[in-house]
Amino acid sequence: MLTQPDRPAGRRLRSTPSAVKAAALDRGLDVFQPENLRAPEVLKRLRTARPDAMVVAAYGLILPQPLLDVATHGAINIHASLLPRWRGAAPIQRAILAGDRETGVSIMGMDAGLDTGPVFAQRRVSIGTDDDFGVLHDRLAELGADTLLTVLADLATGKARSSAQPATGATYARKIEKAETALRWERPAAELERTVRAFRPSPGAFARLKGEAIKVWRGRVVTGRGTPGLILDASTAIHVACGTDALAIDELQPAGGRRMPAADFLRGRQLARGDRFD
Repeated sequence: MLTQPDRPAGRRLRSTPSAVKAAALDRGLDVFQPENLRAPEVLKRLRTARPDAMVVAAYGLILPQPLLDVATHGAINIHASLLPRWRGAAPIQRAILAGDRETGVSIMGMDAGLDTGPVFAQRRVSIGTDDDFGVLHDRLAELGADTLLTVLADLATGKARSSAQPATGATYARKIEKAETALRWERPAAELERTVRAFRPSPGAFARLKGEAIKVWRGRVVTGRGTPGLILDASTAIHVACGTDALAIDELQPAGGRRMPAADFLRGRQLARGDRFD
């Protein structure tokens, strides 16, 4: 099992193994964690293993061509989109942010490009109006694993066939930047509602209220008009004016606090119509 080296994680930045490593150790599998994939000893060790196929899932680094050529059937990648749409690091979040109505998984033969290799199989799923990153990630992970097993079985029996990706329709799912998690009230409320879902449960969509960072867990589009950021209602939910319509915040989490309904938050805060988010 090949995975990245343990990385610092958590508030105390303790060295933490990847989920792949933890699962492999639980099953008694050997784990290999090279710092540099181009080191000669990495290629030598993989060649010694004589793999039929290499399966790559969210490794996070570009694999050099000699590594892709080690296995008899090459390197097979599980990608959480319907390629060529949303090549890159954050396909699930980008699909939600864009308002896509469907997405899926692609089982792809890897080449030197960024998610440009030939596709063995694709399976589609609808994106529900309340689906968030966490829900969609788990659904696609299960679908991807099932589809991968079918492709691997076909490779073993010589039945697998791949097709080049279409020359048109490619989009790039760039890595999520921290600045994107801030709710910008001048944008339409529909975009902000998708932002909340795209970043739920992690890293979370944030807004600032009187200087305090507020994590917005759940919101919905409602009718409303006013200067962007203006609080239009603060009874049971917090209605905030946007560039178009308003966002009703139903669930939130203040800095250092717990996740709670907006109504509970309002019982402890002096908020009223006319107040505003930063």
